[in-house]
Amino acid sequence: MAEPSESYSCPSGTFSADSMSMSEDVRDYVFENSRRYHKYNEGRYHFPNDDAEQEREDLQHAMAMLLCDGKLHYAPLKNPRSILDVGTGTGIWAIEMGDMYPNAEVLGVDLSPIQPLWVPENVQFLVDNVEEEWLQPPNSLDYIHARQMAPTIRDWPGVIAEAYKALKPGGWLELQDLKCVTMCDDGTMAEDDICALYARTLTAALGQLGIRSHDVSRYAEFLRDAGFVNVEEKMLKVPIGTWPRDPQQAKVGLFSQHMIYDGLHGFSIRPFTHGLGWTPEEVEVFLVDVRKALLSSAAHIYLPFYFVYGQKPPADAAATAAVANNATSTTTANP
Repeated sequence: MAEPSESYSCPSGTFSADSMSMSEDVRDYVFENSRRYHKYNEGRYHFPNDDAEQEREDLQHAMAMLLCDGKLHYAPLKNPRSILDVGTGTGIWAIEMGDMYPNAEVLGVDLSPIQPLWVPENVQFLVDNVEEEWLQPPNSLDYIHARQMAPTIRDWPGVIAEAYKALKPGGWLELQDLKCVTMCDDGTMAEDDICALYARTLTAALGQLGIRSHDVSRYAEFLRDAGFVNVEEKMLKVPIGTWPRDPQQAKVGLFSQHMIYDGLHGFSIRPFTHGLGWTPEEVEVFLVDVRKALLSSAAHIYLPFYFVYGQKPPADAAATAAVANNATSTTTANP
């Protein structure tokens, strides 16, 4: 894995290393179609990291907090001491976790060094690619969190395997992601709904780039296959627009409406041009109708938001399983 620059160096502890340095090119950026992208491991992430996108990410965080009644996580944590935030973005979740758990060491990793410098003293950030071998030692973390990484990760089983290795026995992994599919429960969404078409088009574009964004609904399966136990899945509805009668859901819908509206260009321009071969002009023309539809509440549509968490077997359970496996192997070898 990449090592942090001086500004991103970690204090002695779980996330430290004997020698830490990083070339200055991690702070270089790539510009395309008036948007700014990461330079380190260029092309791994197809969405911008400029100021407009950072504002959208913070709005998305506010929406998620409102949706979850202020919960930063659903995994049943008990006095965690080492926390890793995968794809930390602006670092807002990691910073709030640092405030919530002042005795924990919180590390946020991302391809872009866009996080603020003034953060709680127990919070650090690292430029890294999580689809390569992780820097964190085996059995060193209490909790790993990843949110909105579905449009990014190409190999979820590989990432989950790295997380499993890095977690302490009894530690937790939690994945939180919107699924890019519009849904409707009352028949108000037409078959040719433009927002539904947009979601399908974005999914197809990401697919051409090697990303299966619909794997969100397989997270629980992936965790169980990796050996996690006590796997739980929760799905909440994120309305698009203020159509819900419930005041809190209507506010969530307002946040999501603006979050998607503000992010449409950033979501689309690189996946559509690189994945589907569209011209920038074709993208802009398509987004005109999508923006109009987003501002209408005629269709009562929503996006499913999945929260999936699982636990690495505690030490006693792991030891029991190992004994059982050895006994089975012995019996098989010596019938």
